[in-house]
Amino acid sequence: MKLNCDLGESFGIWKMGLDEVVMPHIDMANIACGFHAGDPNVMFNTLQLAKSYGVEVGAHPGYQDLNGFGRRSIKHTKQEIVNLIVYQVSALVGMAKTLGMLVSYVKPHGALYNDMMANTEVMDAVIEALSQLNQDAETNIQLMILATGKWQEHQGLALKRNVKVLFEAFADRKYTDSGYLLSRGSKGAVLNQQQMLQQVSDITSNGWVETESGQKLSLKADTICVHGDNEAGIEKIKQIRALCQQ
Repeated sequence: MKLNCDLGESFGIWKMGLDEVVMPHIDMANIACGFHAGDPNVMFNTLQLAKSYGVEVGAHPGYQDLNGFGRRSIKHTKQEIVNLIVYQVSALVGMAKTLGMLVSYVKPHGALYNDMMANTEVMDAVIEALSQLNQDAETNIQLMILATGKWQEHQGLALKRNVKVLFEAFADRKYTDSGYLLSRGSKGAVLNQQQMLQQVSDITSNGWVETESGQKLSLKADTICVHGDNEAGIEKIKQIRALCQQ
């Protein structure tokens, strides 16, 4: 089971996250592309860091919302969503090429990710953007989305445009009975350390998670999302990685 983490979220003189510390412990780096966080220098440095550790690279595009860190929904037409994704991903793809690297997937950020999972029209726009990017024979960018009970429907939607899907699960979040993440404002939405490790074990060993009502929900997951914003988060990643390697 691969671990993925959002990185490259510093901006100018502002330092965000512990990229240098977390990179040795993950398999996939979701690199911010400048709209919600990151800038050309941060993108380049994060790519170099990923290359030094042999970490797979993905683009992490969001709404154009630096002030809100991409966590606020912005209403767009389908073409506008296509354009903002193609613009951001192309920037990372071009920069990666200068280092002899490939961008292998896209994981939308924040509100764009949530809107994509809640709204088929937004997901369709994201898939269309990747389909256009993949017209280049050298490009085969996959889409990373939340593994839910509707995974087959989402996969089918993407495959219609020859876009492959990677499904991710979350280590530290409680799931609803339908396979979505329980809202952070709800009681028990964020798991404690013991619960988190148990959920990782359930996902990797049994292929299911225990939902808010206690049901066992089958979950197709290719990767687990982890967070390395602080020292405590780094320690959790180390524990999760050890568990996944058993």
